[in-house]
Amino acid sequence: MSKASDTPKVANLNDLLSVAYQVEIDAVDRYNVLADQMETHNNPELVKVFRDLARAEGIHGEEIRRLAGDFDVAARAREIAKFGRADSPEEVDLGAAHYMMTPWHALQLSLAGEKRALAYFTSIVETAKDPKVKALAAELVEEEAEHVNLVHRLLLRYPKPSDTWADDMDPPVSQE
Repeated sequence: MSKASDTPKVANLNDLLSVAYQVEIDAVDRYNVLADQMETHNNPELVKVFRDLARAEGIHGEEIRRLAGDFDVAARAREIAKFGRADSPEEVDLGAAHYMMTPWHALQLSLAGEKRALAYFTSIVETAKDPKVKALAAELVEEEAEHVNLVHRLLLRYPKPSDTWADDMDPPVSQE
């Protein structure tokens, strides 16, 4: 995850809601990018996995938006929710994606993002001075812990691939 100086400052409840919203929306965007890449590489099983993950994160984002009531979390997020040189906590590492990856790999990427989000919101619980911020951050920690457990359960559906999973008898050729 990013260095502390690169993470958004959470001064109040609206800031926390805005940052939490942006974390979810960043994850949606990244999962959709990966789904699009998997479509390009004709990996329909992964397209479905990534679209399902994007849909789930979008639902979480909308839950946060509803929790914020009339406060415009999207607008405030554009102002403060910038994670500097690093990705937003839940964003999947694009560099770790591979055109031949399996759902097991996709879920491992998702698990890493959920764990980063869990650590991020835990750090807010540990450092927040405002009791309302601390309480909401604790709820977000519980939600992220549930997400980590969900990904662990999903992983049970997919066996770990063999060490030769990336062997390609007909690798792509550069057109340059």
